[in-house]
Amino acid sequence: MIDLAFAPALTAIADGRIPGATLGVVAADGRRWVRHAGRAALLPEPEDLTEDHWFDLASVSKVIATTTMILRLADLGKLDLDAPLTTAIPDLRQYDVANAAERRLTFRDCLAHRTFLPAVEPIYTYGGDPARLRAFILQREWRHGPPVYSDINFLLLGIAIERITGAPLGAWDLGEGLRFGPPPGPAVATERCNWRGRVLKGEVHDENCFAMGGQTGHAGLFGTVAGVLGFARGLLDGSGASPAMLAAIRMPQYEHRTCGWERRFAGWSGGQACSGETIGHTGFTGTGLWIDFDRGLAWTLLTNRVHPTRHRESGIFQLRPATGEAVIAAWDQHEA
Repeated sequence: MIDLAFAPALTAIADGRIPGATLGVVAADGRRWVRHAGRAALLPEPEDLTEDHWFDLASVSKVIATTTMILRLADLGKLDLDAPLTTAIPDLRQYDVANAAERRLTFRDCLAHRTFLPAVEPIYTYGGDPARLRAFILQREWRHGPPVYSDINFLLLGIAIERITGAPLGAWDLGEGLRFGPPPGPAVATERCNWRGRVLKGEVHDENCFAMGGQTGHAGLFGTVAGVLGFARGLLDGSGASPAMLAAIRMPQYEHRTCGWERRFAGWSGGQACSGETIGHTGFTGTGLWIDFDRGLAWTLLTNRVHPTRHRESGIFQLRPATGEAVIAAWDQHEA
């Protein structure tokens, strides 16, 4: 089954669009299939990709880590998803408590990306002190716009988690094969960063996350294919989430978004062959995870498409849906 599903990634590697890729598939009953090929690094020295390599999961951190943490805290009664962020961060926009729109944002608003906040901001250019940058995020009067997928939403959620728990995000045990960096094993290279002046390997790719100490709500998580598949299986069989958590990540909240995740929609990254009860999320470095609850099936495609630079055509936006279509075709054929 896995050979058919991995074919699009093999083609992308052979064509030189991406250095390497790992595809993992898991069923609710625990069956797993994994294939990998290509290079973990091209620079400064070539390195073959193995199943044990850790990937910078980038924005997949938002769903595996931050969304999970927020929903578990809600389960424990530590927060109300429909309460404003100020219940955890009372000093948010503290110099304009009467009028600041940021003070009315709820946890659910941020999870579903239904806020006015911008998609991204070069926060790392404002300094290198993590505490000062967190203060900047909390006190800045953010420009308003229509709801968009926003890193700022999850930066705020990450700060809220830190305030509620009194600990950094890395203190959470997310399971074997998942942790905030640096990873404990061999790491896949990402970009040659012009700002840091080196090829990044085992340190977070996202500039804002790096400047804020490497553990933020929007990025910073590293994972092996086994770690990502273990998390996915926990959602498929219910062992890793409560019924309330599962309802939150599957139920539409705003357009095609749930709490943290995306549901299948026309033209999305998971392809159109999956069921309507499929959720997924992608990461800038070339990662992604998709979970088809109707089929009891999940798959993760992990690539280093930004290595050695993001400024090239990797074909990732075609590779992801093509892989999703291939996974579903192989699964349906296998189960027939």
